[in-house]
Amino acid sequence: MTDFYALAPEQQAARLCELALAALPHWGITDARVTLVKMRENAVFRVDAPDGGRYALRIHRHGYHSDAALRSELQWMQALAQAGIDVPVVKAGVSAGLFETVACDTVPEPRQIDLFEWIDGRPIGAAGESLAHDLPGLRRMFHAMGQLCARLHNQASTWTPPPGFTRHAWDAQGLTGEAPFWGRFWELAALTDAQRTLIETARARVHAGLLAQDSSAAGYSMIHADLSPDNVMLAGDRLLLLDFDDAGFGWHLFELATALYFHVREDYYADVRSALIEGYRSHRPLSDAALASLPLFLTARGLTYLGWVHTRHETQTARELTPLLIDLACRCAQELVAGSDGG
Repeated sequence: MTDFYALAPEQQAARLCELALAALPHWGITDARVTLVKMRENAVFRVDAPDGGRYALRIHRHGYHSDAALRSELQWMQALAQAGIDVPVVKAGVSAGLFETVACDTVPEPRQIDLFEWIDGRPIGAAGESLAHDLPGLRRMFHAMGQLCARLHNQASTWTPPPGFTRHAWDAQGLTGEAPFWGRFWELAALTDAQRTLIETARARVHAGLLAQDSSAAGYSMIHADLSPDNVMLAGDRLLLLDFDDAGFGWHLFELATALYFHVREDYYADVRSALIEGYRSHRPLSDAALASLPLFLTARGLTYLGWVHTRHETQTARELTPLLIDLACRCAQELVAGSDGG
């Protein structure tokens, strides 16, 4: 077999499409039309079934999650849906499993694959791009996002996971330890010497700050952990949370920092920050003392993105986003370091 990972993205997509078609009978679907929607770490396809059913099929990156971890992700999504929170609806296969592991001749290893009911809507934006909305509209949208985050945290902080539930942790070690979940960000080759020094200083400050954070259910539970604009969908007047691939245990403020992160340079940032916090507080307490740690979590979020592009430097997404992510991370790091120095 030609090296799959040496192929151009469109060639990989064609082979993954064959895998998607091979997987669909596990859900009792045949003769469907399959269309690529997105291909980053995971590949997402739209499925149009002959009976009119529409689905989103997700082919997972090889080796990212164990079977137990993926099953746990889908179990939490089901629990969220049962709590009335807008998330994609998981479609179980004919064997009643939440996902299937499928192989085909054109892809070098078996892949985990899951299926969701299709959602008509559009992402609110894309990472690195300004949001194209009027200011009152942005305020309403971030107020609704804050409410959605609070409701999710309300569910997670009182939920008892089923036996065998396992997910990674966005804790001090997972964010700034020696083996961060998304990679050793301080080793990113694209950093200048000055930037690397700043990032290493910020790493130490963030690590110490995280160790001092409250890890009780009041501020720490399962979180979505990837509320970038691509993963928040506007469907009519509803907001839905997509892509729970990185969901894990973490601080609620890390969630809010992620929702705000790609907007910190925008002239509307203060407005959307205020709206997000107001919306959150309408459903869940958040003290001013806790909120004072938001710069710490914004910096932590920025460091993780540097780790993401460091460990995925060969991808087109990493090549496109690295300059922006370095700029944002250094901006947040500089503000944190200056603030902690009393500057």
